[in-house]
Amino acid sequence: MTMIRVASYNIRRGLGTDWRRSLERNLSVLREVDADVVAVQEADPVFGDLFNRLPAEAIEAETDYVPVKLGATRRDIGWHGNVVLVRRSATILGTHCMALPSFEEARGAAVVDLAVGELRLRVVAMHLGLIGLWRTRQALALLDRMKAFETRLPTVMLGDLNEWSTRGTCLSHFAQEHHVASPGRSFPSRLPLFALDKIMINADLRLVSSGVHDTELARKASDHLPIWARVAPAGTLVPPGA
Repeated sequence: MTMIRVASYNIRRGLGTDWRRSLERNLSVLREVDADVVAVQEADPVFGDLFNRLPAEAIEAETDYVPVKLGATRRDIGWHGNVVLVRRSATILGTHCMALPSFEEARGAAVVDLAVGELRLRVVAMHLGLIGLWRTRQALALLDRMKAFETRLPTVMLGDLNEWSTRGTCLSHFAQEHHVASPGRSFPSRLPLFALDKIMINADLRLVSSGVHDTELARKASDHLPIWARVAPAGTLVPPGA
C-alpha cells in the first residue's frame, strides 16, 4: 500500500511566540512532524537572508529533508516565502513557480511534481492573501493553472489560506473539484482558535487521517501550528488504525 504523510507549516520567518528568531527550532518541530513532504510558508528573508544562517546544506545536515530547488541555483529554494521539503528518497520530476494576483504583497505558489515510492504526486504549496476578494482571485488562478497542466497527477494543495470562515469564497472554489480538509485549529499557536491552514486533495487521492501537531515546542516556534495529513491513492483499501 502506498500512503504518504504531508504537512504544512507557517514558520513566521523563524520568529517564535517568545519573540526569539530561530529557524533551527522550526526544523526541530519538522523533525517531530515527520512528514514525507512539507510545504513551508513565510520562509522569505527578513533583515537580510535568513538562509545565510541556515542554508540548504544545513537543512539537509540537520533533518531528513532536502529542499526542492525552485530557482536557478542550489540556494534558490524559496518562492514568495514558500519552501518545499521532501524526503531524500523522493525523486523530483519537475517544478513550476507561479505568481498569484495580489494587492497587499507579492504572493505565489510553488508546484512540485515528485515520486514518493510508487506514488507520483503533484504538490502545490501556497500562502494566500489577507483580503477575501484577492484570496478568491488567487484560488481561481491556481485552479486554472491546475487544469492547464498536460499531465494529470494525484494532487495535494496545502498551505496557509488565511481563510477565517468555513464558508469562505475561496474554499468554495477549491471544493468544487477537491476535498478540502481542515485538520483543526492551528492559529494562534498559544491558544488555537482558527483553522487557517488547509490541505486539499483531488479525486485521485483519499484522505486517511489528518491533524494538528500541537506540542510545547511547536507552540513556541511560530504563531502557527503545523498541520498534517496521510493520503493514499483513491480506491486503496486502508486497514483500520493504519
